[in-house]
Amino acid sequence: MRKRFTRTSDGRTVQTALVYTAKEHGIDPALLDQDAVKAVRRLQRYDHEAYIVGGAVRDLLLGKQPKDFDVSTSATPAQIKKLFRNSRIIGKRFRLVHLLFRDKVIEVSTFRSREAEGFKNIYGTIDEDVQRRDFSANALFYNPRDNTIVDYVQGVQDIRDRVLKPVIPIGRIFVEDPVRIIRAAKYSVAGGLKIPWLLRRRMKRDQALLADVPHSRMTEEVFKILNSGYAGGIFQSLLASGAFRSMIPAMARLAAERPEYRRKLLDRLGMLDELRRQKGPLDRAMLLVHFCGDFLLEYGPFADQQRIPFRDAWTATKEFLSPVTPANREVEEAMREIFRNKGRLLREEPLDPDEERDGRRRRRRRHPRRRVQSDSASAANT
Repeated sequence: MRKRFTRTSDGRTVQTALVYTAKEHGIDPALLDQDAVKAVRRLQRYDHEAYIVGGAVRDLLLGKQPKDFDVSTSATPAQIKKLFRNSRIIGKRFRLVHLLFRDKVIEVSTFRSREAEGFKNIYGTIDEDVQRRDFSANALFYNPRDNTIVDYVQGVQDIRDRVLKPVIPIGRIFVEDPVRIIRAAKYSVAGGLKIPWLLRRRMKRDQALLADVPHSRMTEEVFKILNSGYAGGIFQSLLASGAFRSMIPAMARLAAERPEYRRKLLDRLGMLDELRRQKGPLDRAMLLVHFCGDFLLEYGPFADQQRIPFRDAWTATKEFLSPVTPANREVEEAMREIFRNKGRLLREEPLDPDEERDGRRRRRRRHPRRRVQSDSASAANT
């Protein structure tokens, strides 16, 4: 094992990181995404520091095949864009670069400064960037050039000890980004990492902050969990901690009031996890079938009805999932699948004449007809 050192402002030499060799960390290079490796090597060829980072390194150390590979570099977004034709810059607060491939996207981020609290767009060095990462298990840098791991925060040892430790100070970690509460539960269940008592207590104290997360971001997090293969365990952890109340309030309330619904929901998610392991990633409509089916069939406002107004069922489902906002098409597909399998009927009644007439008027106001004039009339007008 090698060590990295740096010199402080007063001239002292201090150790900053451990460097694990291939023999010490045991990652098989054959498991790496070759497009991510090529991206790192191209950046390094142009004299930029670059590494595979985050969850990919964590999963490889846990003996799992990563779903996504992210890259971190000293190059700025503009410099990255110049090197990759298949790239686009995204983000307003902290800018990232997406490398676009036919079947995947590789996210490339620039090292962040210590001053970049929250999502401020301030770039820094690798030893500053590591202090901006959430947990030590996600703060590891893998260099495919020499097959080494650079570890500033004892993340390799924490993974070996199966413990989830925060890098950002515990009083700040969830205030800066409440979604880290969800991710802590996800990493704990999916990676078998124990959450220390102090971190678990802070998660409970700060869980109300999840109510302020933008709906689009909460939606993405929920669907990532549903498609993770560990949805049952993750949602059970979120329900037990109380964090689920601030994620999907109506569903959490029903689970608290009706223990049999809670059991059915977790059983259904367990079935979803098994299906996910057998078939790979599932489309969102199928995820919603498992997530909402019991509510619509047995616990929602139409539990005892055989013929159900489509519009009413659609509205009830959207309200039940709020603030999670799946696309309307996904909800419709899920509802049809749920009721088709149960032999029930979604009744699509026509609008009454007054409502239909009002709808036509509204459409005409939005899209007025253009008058078509003859050439002679046009000439006369001019």
